[in-house]
Amino acid sequence: MHKLIATGLGIGYIRKGGGTVAAVACCVIWYLAQSTTYPFYTPILITTGITAIGIWSANVVEEQWGKDSYRVVIDEVAGMCLSLLFIPITEKSLLVGLLLFRLFDIAKPFGIRKLEKLPGGWGVMLDDLLAGLYANLLLQIALAVGFL
Repeated sequence: MHKLIATGLGIGYIRKGGGTVAAVACCVIWYLAQSTTYPFYTPILITTGITAIGIWSANVVEEQWGKDSYRVVIDEVAGMCLSLLFIPITEKSLLVGLLLFRLFDIAKPFGIRKLEKLPGGWGVMLDDLLAGLYANLLLQIALAVGFL
């Protein structure tokens, strides 16, 4: 079960670009979910749930796969979810959100790399969540100035 969760339903087994594929899959699901009627807090609960189970699963699989294995992509899913919270979903906002999130996730500026060094699942998840937070803040600014 933990391997299935940590790999984002198997996406993590893609050797190159698994994190990007997981983030794109999250965008597709977020886009499709917008046509569904649900309470405003549902995306918050989903993001929180993915984060909690991601920390747990990353802790478990780390014992077998080592620290922050390329197979673990649930962190990209959680970070991408955070990137899109409270953002009106359009093709443009999804693309910009994806690009910003991956930029922050790969480059790891502004304290992101420090979080990566935390032990276990916390380090795996929190660096991507901070990347998602930075992406969300820039998306919010883009919305405020009329770019999105």
